[in-house]
Amino acid sequence: MTSSPRVALVTGASAGLGRACADRLAAAGWVVVGASRRGTGGTGWAGLVMDVDSDDGVRDGIAGVLEQHGRIDALVAAAGWGVAGAAEDTSIAEAKAQFETNFWGCVRVVNAVLPDMRERGAGRIVLLSSIGGVIGIPFQAHYSATKFALEGFAESLAYEVAPFGVAVTLVQPGNFATDFTASRKVAAAATPDSAYAAAMAKAVAAMERDERNGAPPGRVAATVQRVLDARKPPRRVSVGKASERVGIIAKRLLPFRVFEAAAKGSLGVD
Repeated sequence: MTSSPRVALVTGASAGLGRACADRLAAAGWVVVGASRRGTGGTGWAGLVMDVDSDDGVRDGIAGVLEQHGRIDALVAAAGWGVAGAAEDTSIAEAKAQFETNFWGCVRVVNAVLPDMRERGAGRIVLLSSIGGVIGIPFQAHYSATKFALEGFAESLAYEVAPFGVAVTLVQPGNFATDFTASRKVAAAATPDSAYAAAMAKAVAAMERDERNGAPPGRVAATVQRVLDARKPPRRVSVGKASERVGIIAKRLLPFRVFEAAAKGSLGVD
């Protein structure tokens, strides 16, 4: 890192956790470029139209940032969305679309920023995972699958890039009060006559209640800032209410049947 203002690229910056991260880093003195499909900017930071689903869009967008600012010191990959529905009711096309943004979108931006970071021998990569990437969420199986995949990708990546001075951290949020709830999509086959309809309605209602009553997104942004400022950043850090975060530890320590029995109520299933 140099003495001049550090440059951060934040994806998913038009709303939610991504916007909170962009706002926080800009207020802390970073030069922030906030990428999204809409290209919305914010207070103290510039917006960039960049669709993480597009190979060409990511390549051209990051090339433009490098041309303008000369480097990217940190990537905060926060672009993502959710699809609700029983696994059986979710089509392969819907599942692929979920992976395209949540997983492959992260892979695209990581691969695009790494050459610059490697050549300079420094860089920070923060990937927004989820507690749902450690604990499977019923009726959001493919959302959880994208985050489980991201966990494995980041852990493997970290070994590879450490010799080049690049650090990788997974931030695992719990429930936060953002527009993620309103923008959740529902699988086309998740209709009232589905065999899963009643169970799904109960589980999704519990999810939405917990999200609306979730912690403020600024807590995630503060965690991301601490990670970027840390001399030795952690590989993983969870953030959110203690009642949610304790599930990560419980899953590691308890026999699975005991954990599953305890988790069912909080996940909205019987």
